[in-house]
Amino acid sequence: MKQLVFVVDDEPSILRLVTHWVKNKWGYDVRSFDNATEMLESLGDNPDLILLDIMLPDINGIEVLKTVHSKNENLPVIMLSAQGSIDVALESLRLGAFDYFPKPIDQNRFETTVKNALRNYELIKKVEFLQSSLQREYSFDNIVSGAEEMQQVFNLVSKVINNEITVLIQGESGTGKELIAKAIHYNGNRKDKPFIVVNCASIPRELLESELFGHEKGAFTGAHQRKIGKFEIADGGTIFLDEIGELEISLQAKILRVIQEKEFERVGSNDVIKSDVRIISATNQNLSEMVQNKLFREDLFYRLNSFPITVPPLRNRRGDILLLVNHFIEKFNDKMGMNIKGVTKGAMKKLYDYEWPGNVRELENTVQRAMILSDGNKITEETLPEQIAGTEKSASQTTVFFDPDSPVIPFEKLKEQAIRHALKVTNWNMQEAAKRLDIGRATLYRLVEKYGIEQE
Repeated sequence: MKQLVFVVDDEPSILRLVTHWVKNKWGYDVRSFDNATEMLESLGDNPDLILLDIMLPDINGIEVLKTVHSKNENLPVIMLSAQGSIDVALESLRLGAFDYFPKPIDQNRFETTVKNALRNYELIKKVEFLQSSLQREYSFDNIVSGAEEMQQVFNLVSKVINNEITVLIQGESGTGKELIAKAIHYNGNRKDKPFIVVNCASIPRELLESELFGHEKGAFTGAHQRKIGKFEIADGGTIFLDEIGELEISLQAKILRVIQEKEFERVGSNDVIKSDVRIISATNQNLSEMVQNKLFREDLFYRLNSFPITVPPLRNRRGDILLLVNHFIEKFNDKMGMNIKGVTKGAMKKLYDYEWPGNVRELENTVQRAMILSDGNKITEETLPEQIAGTEKSASQTTVFFDPDSPVIPFEKLKEQAIRHALKVTNWNMQEAAKRLDIGRATLYRLVEKYGIEQE
């Protein structure tokens, strides 16, 4: 659909000329008006640009500009005037006009300005659409749950959406901690500003400081140009620090400073950068225990934990399994062009009885996989993974875990032995060893140092 331009001028020759340029030369739809009253009555037709004469017979163009922007502050208006007064031009621009042109109009410059105004407005509308889509996607109505435990979570979220308190979201992997963080942001007063996600466990620790705070050119080997950090990008919005328990002690002090002073420096610079950022963090670890073990700063923990929200695991709200399965079937039917109608009773019982260590994320992946494998219009037991359908896991699939109640080996010694074994069988591949141990890589580094484990 072509963009619509309103042309308003009481001088017939100018009205015809500008209309001819816009419609016949530049290819836009045009509505022409010789008075302001009729144009204002037609604003419901949603023009994309108004070319507005200042000296009109019924209403002064400056007053018309004010009225237009009271209804739509983003709608571009280009002012036209035979007066050529600097004062009139400045007043127009001060009140939000996109530009000002004296008559006779310079056609070449006018064409460039008209196209820029229309392009800029199109971008604004796209941003508004994306923002409204995000707000709909992360509204409370789109978080699928009927469980009382989750309703308590929603109640807590509703109390913090429009204030600046730091929030710590706790829960196992896959419970939807990022979804809760997005619900807080996109329903709050920062919803039109950036929402920036940083996974503290997935970024190498030697690069994380640069990722968070940015760096100057030449700050370290490989820093070929200035980099803007996530805290600077998130200015005015929210930064979500996922897996905050993986943060190095040295960086924890810098995060504390951002919370307290709202300022930081890029790596390699002494210039202080101010950043108004709301911090929401998440972890699947017990930060209180980490504080006791000197693995996490106590002062930072209390600042992050100003408003704790705990998301319950899926096995503690099994009533949500059916709701979520139906939700994911509908989602993937749309996404993959399928027509799965539901789940057989046998398959549903298997889904209900499973413990879901990966929680909602694991359930979503399971439903998608089962739909792809399905030969009919329902998910059956045969389409479910072996560990859900009832087949025992092989030894290579078994997760290494720690048993604090072991009557023979002390807990700390058991942890050390498990770490040594994981490092040995992975040939000291830290990432793979951390995965087998079901802990973060930064945590593994700290424990290796704590227990004095050295590569043989």
